[in-house]
Amino acid sequence: MARIVVTGGAGFIGSHVADEFIRQKHRVVIIDNLSTGFEKNINPRAKFYKVDINNSVIDKIFKREKPDILCHHAAQIDVRKSVENPISDAQGNILGSLNLFESCVRHKVKKVIFASTGGAIYGEQAYFPADESHPAKPLSPYGIAKLSIESYLYFYAEVYGLNYICLRYANVYGPRQNSWGEAGVVAIFARKMLNDDKAFINGDGKQTRDFVYVNDVVKANLLALDYPKNNTFNIGTGIETDINTIFRLIKKETGNNQKELHLPAKKGEQKRSVLDFSRARKDLKWRPKMDLAEGIKKTVEYFKDERC
Repeated sequence: MARIVVTGGAGFIGSHVADEFIRQKHRVVIIDNLSTGFEKNINPRAKFYKVDINNSVIDKIFKREKPDILCHHAAQIDVRKSVENPISDAQGNILGSLNLFESCVRHKVKKVIFASTGGAIYGEQAYFPADESHPAKPLSPYGIAKLSIESYLYFYAEVYGLNYICLRYANVYGPRQNSWGEAGVVAIFARKMLNDDKAFINGDGKQTRDFVYVNDVVKANLLALDYPKNNTFNIGTGIETDINTIFRLIKKETGNNQKELHLPAKKGEQKRSVLDFSRARKDLKWRPKMDLAEGIKKTVEYFKDERC
């Protein structure tokens, strides 16, 4: 049994990860400022601290809880907000992460599992799918921050012996995803169609993403607990799906009959993004299991229940 701090544990992905750690009999402490997460997502068997990762009280929490592992999911995840305010994004994502890592060193944390990003780090891809050796050319401060944090983790490993695993997520979707923000097209479309609101597609809808179900992402975090080396893994499906297809799948599941409505393309939005997970399959023994149509069905069912 390990003592694990999960930052962002009230959020979409972090709460699912915390739940699974608890199912596996680990002791879980959740740190979340609830800026985008929800208290209802917090497992009642976890110890919860409502605090921002930039706060100096973080060190006191680490001293008190003595974690073995930090699973770091807390982040400002909206790419568009990062473009609008790069300084705020860096303060939250980079400086907040460094505050955590400093506490890790002081209190002898054994490993950091870091929720990084695939698409936003690689930028417009030179080849498809992108493996972990693909040139890193992020087009947003959000992607730059994630890449910077990965580099800091390498520094902390080399200088202080803090072990780490970076999980570069593709486009994660599933139950509990925030359907009110700018991120998460599956959740946004599902909510709008279930409420008979118009769901708009940005641009021509032919832009592609690699959609990976949240339970598959949880499994990668679970496997990372016992992985013995420092490494970086793409966590995706290797399958490209365009936004028009996502719209049609959700339309089918919700029974909505609205037409496809398009808005102008968002400035700077990637055209294609898809990840090669060969390294994760070989070294981490991970592979995605959820079929996209089935995953969307489960996600729509969740939002239907949320309305009841």
